[in-house]
Amino acid sequence: MTNLIILLFVLGYIAIATEHKLKLDKTVPALLTAAVLWALLAIGFHEGWFSIIDPEGHVYNYLKGGEAAQEGFHNTLMHHLGKTAEILVFLTGAMTIVEIIDLHRGFEILKSYVKTNSRRKLLWIIGAIAFFLSAVIDNLTATIVLVTLLRKLVKDRNTRLWYVGLIVIAANAGGAWSPIGDVTTTMLWIAKKVSAAGLIEHVFIPSVLNFALPFGIASFLPVFNGTVKGEKEEAGLEEAEKLLSSKTMLYLGLGMILFVPVFKTLTHLPPYLGMMLSLGIVWLVSEYIHPEENFTEERKHLYSAHKALSRIEISSILFFLGILLAVGALESLVYGSINGVEMGSLRYMAEVLQQTLPNVEIVVVLLGILSAIVDNVPLVAASMGMFDYPMDHIIWHMIAYSAGTGGSILIIGSAAGVAAMGMEKIDFFWYMKKISWLAFLGFLAGFIAFWIEKVVAY
Repeated sequence: MTNLIILLFVLGYIAIATEHKLKLDKTVPALLTAAVLWALLAIGFHEGWFSIIDPEGHVYNYLKGGEAAQEGFHNTLMHHLGKTAEILVFLTGAMTIVEIIDLHRGFEILKSYVKTNSRRKLLWIIGAIAFFLSAVIDNLTATIVLVTLLRKLVKDRNTRLWYVGLIVIAANAGGAWSPIGDVTTTMLWIAKKVSAAGLIEHVFIPSVLNFALPFGIASFLPVFNGTVKGEKEEAGLEEAEKLLSSKTMLYLGLGMILFVPVFKTLTHLPPYLGMMLSLGIVWLVSEYIHPEENFTEERKHLYSAHKALSRIEISSILFFLGILLAVGALESLVYGSINGVEMGSLRYMAEVLQQTLPNVEIVVVLLGILSAIVDNVPLVAASMGMFDYPMDHIIWHMIAYSAGTGGSILIIGSAAGVAAMGMEKIDFFWYMKKISWLAFLGFLAGFIAFWIEKVVAY
């Protein structure tokens, strides 16, 4: 049964990766995989075929624990649902704010700031914005904002997909050197494995290389030759249609997204609560602001948050729900024990890697590559239990970099990638052929910087 659960996860992953070949929305296999895995976990658990483990390391066996074990199983499921819900609420809030800005044509203001017609210059401008913006508002939200902006700047979808693919690399690289830029760096920061200053000092240069090398190579690709003049002129027909509310809603919306990490720092509450507050304020202002000179009640629905909500792709939200719960099931399944300590399948795999490979740096590199396949959150959680280094040791910085940027290697390897995939319907194999090799070269370049730092320091 244990091997069956792992096999079904792999099959579900393959179905997600081949959605265009199967002509099946990736949300379907994600939801089915999550539901079936948890159903098999429940059946096997109650039959005594295997045990489950919660995030604190408590192991539950129904035959030995009875009702107490049953409660442990329920709490484990609720934990994974809760962590997933945090991401979904955050994502929904961010996407709604972005859609409200778009309804009020706020991105026309942002678009006017991009003066270049060169595809190559546009690539670097968008990439730099993604790199630094993701460090402040997190890589997921930055990706959502910039994909929306690119839709205004680049009308040709085939060209735009290249920009979006490289935005994923830049956003993940930018999130890796900030304690609030990626959920994994936030985990390490909260667990006191890294300090904010230490993370920025040691991970910034590797992250810059991770961003700059792929963009430098991409600059010489044929797709980025020439200009976007025709496309921008076509988009520019909307320039005269800026609304009275465009500037207000743009600055308010982006400002409230920027407020989320401030809220977290002040209250020590999870980021999704800050996003709820930000959405509430933006929604409130959108209810009373007048976008047009002769604004009437009959036209209010055109700019309302209700319309913004209707434009959000719920299938993308449900995909997150399915894939994260499926990974949670795999994390909860006790696969074996090492030195008498029972472990979930992901933690067990990490421990085996550490014992098999002679060099801890190789383990961390593999951790990053693995994060392109499975969710990086449980992998980082496992690494925090594997290593016992002091705060700001180079290994913790390498883990932050590896887990944060390794997901760029595949489109479904990061929250930013999944969001971009959902918004632009990017084909898994298109990304793997066109973008993955660039992401991998950038990933390795960052590790070379770490290696040089280690040689110099020690």
